[in-house]
Amino acid sequence: MDSVVRVNGGKALSGRIHVRGAKNFVPKAMVAALLSDKPSELRNVPQISDVDIVSGLLRLHGVEVAYDVDRGILTIDPTLVTSAQVEAVGEHAGSSRIPILFCGPLLHRLGQAHIPDLGGCEIGGRPIDFHLRILEEFGACIEKQEGGGIHISAPKGLEGTTIRLPYPSVGATEQTLLAAVQARGKTELRGAAIEPEILDLINVLQKMGAIISVDIDRTIRIEGVDHLDGYVHRALPDRIEAASWASAALATRGDIFVEGAVQPDMTTFLNVFRKVGGAFEVHHDGIRFYHPGGQLHSIALETNVHPGFMTDWQQPLVVALTQAQGISIVHETVYENRFGFTKALNQMGAQIQLYRECLGGLECRFGQRNFFHSAVILGPTPLRGADIAIPDLRGGFSHLIAALAASGTSHVSGIGMISRGYENFIGKLRALGADIDLIDRSE
Repeated sequence: MDSVVRVNGGKALSGRIHVRGAKNFVPKAMVAALLSDKPSELRNVPQISDVDIVSGLLRLHGVEVAYDVDRGILTIDPTLVTSAQVEAVGEHAGSSRIPILFCGPLLHRLGQAHIPDLGGCEIGGRPIDFHLRILEEFGACIEKQEGGGIHISAPKGLEGTTIRLPYPSVGATEQTLLAAVQARGKTELRGAAIEPEILDLINVLQKMGAIISVDIDRTIRIEGVDHLDGYVHRALPDRIEAASWASAALATRGDIFVEGAVQPDMTTFLNVFRKVGGAFEVHHDGIRFYHPGGQLHSIALETNVHPGFMTDWQQPLVVALTQAQGISIVHETVYENRFGFTKALNQMGAQIQLYRECLGGLECRFGQRNFFHSAVILGPTPLRGADIAIPDLRGGFSHLIAALAASGTSHVSGIGMISRGYENFIGKLRALGADIDLIDRSE
């Protein structure tokens, strides 16, 4: 979807929308199905482009994939898995980084894997070298190809090992889990990420027959097994999308019921939402988020790994903070370049100043480096319509929120990026009363 969206802003969003499985979990569970030679069934799957990309990558490797969109059920049969041409993988994956996670399962099934150069959202460094070092720790051999791409082999299989992460990286934790479950012996991962999406991936692997324990000190221990079966699993709901709609309700002075949202995985967000002045009601089938009237309150906020305030929650909430009374301070400690989206907000009338210094108390990897990773937001400032180009997935949805909250008309380009993680977002916005249209670039 490369069309431009025209948004006539200034209307409060109100109504009910539904959120399905987490974008940060579903593609990883699809990859995990490769570990078995038996079919798997994944439920509560959203219709997003990341699912399409992984489905295509699986098919390139000989896997049968069927998707019942209406029921949200994905069936994956990896019985006849085979190698794929690296050029075809690279062409299909585009900017997605998901092929790096195919390596562990393919090494177990085929003894080798081929991956292309990888992209991703421009929000900070996420080099694949770290993933490759982890695979080398398991005994894999890494060869960079002259024509591009990387060949990884493990003719003797993978061996359990001890891995210490300098930072609780989600991607590195996923890589370790997918490689360790069938490696010979035991693997100990220290400093692991423990996000809900990681724990749900562990649930999937345990259903398949893996032996995995998680300690309270961020240590994950895996005992390798010889064989894994398929799984039947319902994906946990997308807490990022739910929080994005909550921020949209706050910024537009609206009232949105997010069906499918659950409280436990959103506890930290809900606390901050309430401090800013938002209101919510937890129901058995979802959460109602609404602006109760009056002024919003400025806050000091720092992002962190789970159970801290999630970095993906930050960008949509910053839009709402432009409408809060006073000075808000946001310190980003997870991705060093996550504030690039604020340039468009300033163009629309916001007053946001970026700083290289750590404006917070958390220990931060970026404090002595030349990154604008702290933001000071002065509010409330009226937003006005503008022409905006989307920089990344979460920043893109944040731009849509700003356009919806602004007076006048905005034109938002590059919206295809948003479809990576937000199912039917145009339809949902219209259901909430947004005045929004897709237009041709020639208009």
